Amino acid sequence: MKRVIVIGSPGAGKSTFSKRLGRLVNEEVYHLDQLFWLPGWVMRERDEFIALQEEVMNQASWIIDGNYGGTLGVRLEKADTVIWIDPPRKVCLYRILKRYFLNRNQTRPDMTEGCEEKLDWEFIKYVWNFRRDKRPKLNEQLHKAARHKTIHVIESSKDMERFLENIKIKREGSSLL
Repeated sequence: MKRVIVIGSPGAGKSTFSKRLGRLVNEEVYHLDQLFWLPGWVMRERDEFIALQEEVMNQASWIIDGNYGGTLGVRLEKADTVIWIDPPRKVCLYRILKRYFLNRNQTRPDMTEGCEEKLDWEFIKYVWNFRRDKRPKLNEQLHKAARHKTIHVIESSKDMERFLENIKIKREGSSLL
């Protein structure tokens, strides 16, 4: 598990999970939102966005958090591990609302400076419909890549805690040898 991508709906817990995993395995985490957005919610040019991802992926190891379906293939090609965080949509919706109220009028740590937290009806609909609209394509892409990748699906907070605890146990066990 040297080149890890963490994917899932907005509000699934990708960034929180990625940060915790990064601390456990002592690996830097790259948030696609920070690579994609310029201050003031200005989108970066596609070629520049891809170049920034490739710069990260040319390193020996990394954790990349985020979907951005248009460039997922690039990351899938280089990753050895995919972690798909896939909780129910009610959980995702609750988390984006909570995130908004906790970070209102400020920039989240996993976001580009100058992109204050925002929430609008379009984003709420996107999150609510993610399973119907985005999940099938994501599943198809993962299915094609499955032969060459380790894929973990995490569907609940309990699954997340178990996964991280197993990583911790494995790391502690290998350091005893």
